[in-house]
Amino acid sequence: MPECLPDELRSLFLFESLSDEQLGRLCVGGRAAEVEPGPLFAEGDPATCLYVLLDGEVALTKRSGGTEIETIRTTQRGAYFGAWTAFLDEAQTYETSARATAPSRLFMIDAASLGAFLRTEFPMACHMLVGATVGRSNQSRIVGPHDRLLQLSQLTAGLTHELNNPAAAAARATAELRTRVGGLRHKLALLADGTMSLASMRVLVTLSDEVAAALPAPHSLTPLEKSDREEALGDWLDGYGVGDAWDTAAVFAEAGLDTGWLDRVRAAMADSGGMLDHAVRWLAYTVETELLMTEIAGATQRISALVGQAKQYSQLDRAPYDVADVGALLRDTLAMLSHTLGPDVTVVTDFDDTVPPLPCWPAELNQVWTNLIDNAVYAMRSAGGGAPVGTLTVRTRRVGDRARVEICDDGPGVPEDLRTRVFDPFFTTRPVGEGSGLGLDFAARTVDKHHGSLWVESIPGDTRFITLLPLTAPTDSPAEGQRRTHHG
Repeated sequence: MPECLPDELRSLFLFESLSDEQLGRLCVGGRAAEVEPGPLFAEGDPATCLYVLLDGEVALTKRSGGTEIETIRTTQRGAYFGAWTAFLDEAQTYETSARATAPSRLFMIDAASLGAFLRTEFPMACHMLVGATVGRSNQSRIVGPHDRLLQLSQLTAGLTHELNNPAAAAARATAELRTRVGGLRHKLALLADGTMSLASMRVLVTLSDEVAAALPAPHSLTPLEKSDREEALGDWLDGYGVGDAWDTAAVFAEAGLDTGWLDRVRAAMADSGGMLDHAVRWLAYTVETELLMTEIAGATQRISALVGQAKQYSQLDRAPYDVADVGALLRDTLAMLSHTLGPDVTVVTDFDDTVPPLPCWPAELNQVWTNLIDNAVYAMRSAGGGAPVGTLTVRTRRVGDRARVEICDDGPGVPEDLRTRVFDPFFTTRPVGEGSGLGLDFAARTVDKHHGSLWVESIPGDTRFITLLPLTAPTDSPAEGQRRTHHG
């Protein structure tokens, strides 16, 4: 069969407007070939050829951190890859690796011939392409790291704020605990020097042990019930001449104790010779000590949970490609952004528990959610005028063999003429200096890499960025490769 068929080339979108003479020139420098599944070229090698898909399927990958990440897989006739920057004068290298994933036919054009063809047939277009390519490369090189640092600083500020609250609570409770332990020692010395019998002391110790054991359990008192109990305890303590009766009553009410428990304390002190006041205060110190230790434990658990959420968000302790619960990823992202969201945004989560874990790059999906949520919040705040701006809704659903994720806001909406452009690189509606226009572009490319789809639906008051992700991995994905390795 002929190596190049001009009529076949003209049926492809890339060549449809070329003349017979131009197609003839391309055929001189190119040829059609059939290839079996396997590598076509490797990232970093000299770019010697432009490939155009005539039939079959190809996949492109890019290295990141020692891992080959699939960026696109296509069966579209006319899809081109390889030496696509042949219009540049200097020698180029392949920016990705490519492989045929099925028996395929390709039209392969020598890069040098293609470069000469483009520069002679379309000189003005080549000048503009050179300017656009170099300009975007410089922009990405300069703005990209700054954009990532800005996002990191925002997340760090939010995490620092969230960690500061439980850390301050733990420090405050520790200082108060030291004071209460000092008072506890003082009251214990007074009791030991007094006329309390050994039997009464044992009962008192038993009562304090019971309180310590019961305190970690939650008490289901309503605020009104707690207030009533505090009043009853205060009346009881005041009636028996206990000093600071109402302050002590508040401590006992917080611990869920009642006047029946105080009756047991009074019975234990019957032969103590007026030591009831000291005994009650000693028990109050015991209760306060336990309450403060519970507060410290809760604060440290909150710190540990935040650190865990930060690890989950960044996926520092997981493989780059893994199976993850998309609902958990969204929760971690919201936790990391809680300070950024602030009190002016109401967050509603509506997660479908039937969505199973899916194969993915979890850290990259978290960045997708971050960009989409940031975009939604900015849209609401830009129209909020400083007042509470609206509601952010994060929703998941299972749709057949795919997971559907919706990031919704009730802001002003995306105008119809912009909906096809919001995913373009460097396109932004934010003021100069406030956005690089790369967030939604990154989101779209990442979802494409997961063989999913991302689009926007919008009317004023209801804007939804919708992601569909497959629940099963492609046969040649990293997950399937690991599975074959483990079972091979």
